[in-house]
Order: sequence, then C-alpha cells, then structure tokens
Amino acid sequence: MITRTVHDCPPAMLDLAVTMSDAVRGVIRRYFRTRITVDAKTDASPVTIADREAEALMRQMIMARFPDHGIRGEEYGLHQPDAEWSWVLDPIDGTKSFVSGSLAFGTQIALLHDGEPLLGIIDQPITGERWIGKAGHPTTLNDVTIRTSDTRRIEDAVVYTSALDHFGADTRARFDAVARNARFQRASHDCYAAGLLALGTVDLLLEANVHDYDILPQLCIIQGAGGVVTDWEGRALPDARRFDTVVMAANAELHAAVIARLADT
Repeated sequence: MITRTVHDCPPAMLDLAVTMSDAVRGVIRRYFRTRITVDAKTDASPVTIADREAEALMRQMIMARFPDHGIRGEEYGLHQPDAEWSWVLDPIDGTKSFVSGSLAFGTQIALLHDGEPLLGIIDQPITGERWIGKAGHPTTLNDVTIRTSDTRRIEDAVVYTSALDHFGADTRARFDAVARNARFQRASHDCYAAGLLALGTVDLLLEANVHDYDILPQLCIIQGAGGVVTDWEGRALPDARRFDTVVMAANAELHAAVIARLADT
C-alpha cells in the first residue's frame, strides 16, 4: 500500500527534479502549437515527438546522476523496477490538450522511496507555473505556499475529471451522482486540474481507470496543500500500476461527504 510515513526528500534529488523540469520546458516549448505528427499508442492514446524527447531527456539525466535509481515512464516503461529509489515520469500529462494548443497540460515527476511518494512536481512549461509537493511539507506554487479550499459541501464544490470516457457504466453513474449536485463540473484538464485543486480554485477531482504516472506525482502536492486522496471507497491507494478509482478532495469534510454519496449510488 502507499503509506503516509513522513520522510524528507534528499536535497540532491529535489535539485535534480527541478533541473529536469527546467530542461523539459525547452523541449516542450519548441513543439507547442506546431503541426507535429500525432501517433497512436497500443491503447489508442496519442503520443508525439515532444512526449518522447522530454521523457528521454529526463531518463538520461536520472541515469547520469543516480545510476542505481529506478524509472517508470509513460513512454519508455520500466528501468530497474526493484530499486530502492524510483522516479515516475509523465512528460506531457494531457497530450490531447497539448496537440490542440490548449494550456491544460503539464509535465509530472514523482520520486518514491521503497514505493512511498516523497516528492511530486507538476510543471506547466508554457506559463511557467510549477507546483512542488514534498512529503511532510507545505505545497508551493512558484515558491509561494498554497492551500486547498475550505469548501465542505458537495453542493458548493467545483468538480473536475480528466476524461469522461475513462468511466465505465458503473463509475459514470457514481460520478454523475456527485457531479450533478455540485456547483459545476468540468473535464479534460488532466494534471492541471490537480494543480488548481491544490491552489484552492477546484474542490474535487474524481478519476477512474488511470495510471500510476497520472496520479503519483499529484499525491504530495494535494496532501501538502491540505487535501485528501483515496479511492472511491475511502481506502488508501494501492501500490499498483493502475488505479480503478481516485478521489482528491480539498479537505476531510468534503472527502467524507463525497465518499458517502458514492457509497449510496
């Protein structure tokens, strides 16, 4: 299981994560709003040269600095999966937004120690926004501490999800039971929505059928800003490559209300 034991992220590893974020910005900016080729992966999701170049660069930087570390990347898979320290990389979370010229995407990086997330970064390469979450420390956006909202009722909440087509019939019905009673709902912002939740302008994220590289970089960011992250049954997320359901709530009271509503559906 993903634990909540607090350990500090080593400064040298934080420095590498920030340096990687800086380096990847140059790659992504070079291709943003250009007419690049969009390929389809085996699961039919889109991928571009920007995704591949960005991840390849980060992998090279990790292996040069910490050759004994493991890597799990969206584009190039596993490297040393049994390593004590491991990095989770999503070079462009929100590729559909990226290829559409939308700003609702970002680079995601997580650092895990024996499976425990210690660091998460969401970086928006075009706007220059960078969220950093370290286990046991307050979350920052461009070095300024941020907090989630104090919204406690579903009826007052702004609800986001990455993609409605990730839901099956059952999970869609449960999502609708929450979202139709909320203040309003939006979709297709991917990791940028998690950044907005940490900032306090979004109150709830409900996800289904998502990968570890989608979610693990967001954990320390949401928790360090005051939020709660579990599955839809209120349980800690498992140590898995894929999560059937994820709820991220601005605070414990709103989280409890959502779990109760999901259980009634």
